[in-house]
Amino acid sequence: MSTAAKPKHIGRNISRIRELKDMKQEALAQALGTNQQSISAMENSEKVNDEKLVEVAKALGVSVEAIKNYSDEAVFNIIGNTFTDSSSNNNNYFCSINPLDKILELYERLLQAEKDKIEYLERVIKGK
Repeated sequence: MSTAAKPKHIGRNISRIRELKDMKQEALAQALGTNQQSISAMENSEKVNDEKLVEVAKALGVSVEAIKNYSDEAVFNIIGNTFTDSSSNNNNYFCSINPLDKILELYERLLQAEKDKIEYLERVIKGK
């Protein structure tokens, strides 16, 4: 198994951001003054030249860095941690739980339970 970092697929990042903005390839093509086929080809490319990337970022309303550093995990974390539900009685619910904090908390509880078991077993063994 290789530990080398997998190169970013810029075309895939453009595609995902475009989809999240509910934009079709045709709309992006029109904004860039090109056709849908060239957008499809660009989204299938691992690399996109810097000039084109600046144009695409402007058309999508994001920064070049947002395209280069895009990750699905980050988007899901942002959505999960800022979810607002205003469908019932205009009550807003904000989820601001950090999953890593919860995992750490559960790990510490599990570790303490194991320590308690060891102490109990040592007392049982000494008692015999």
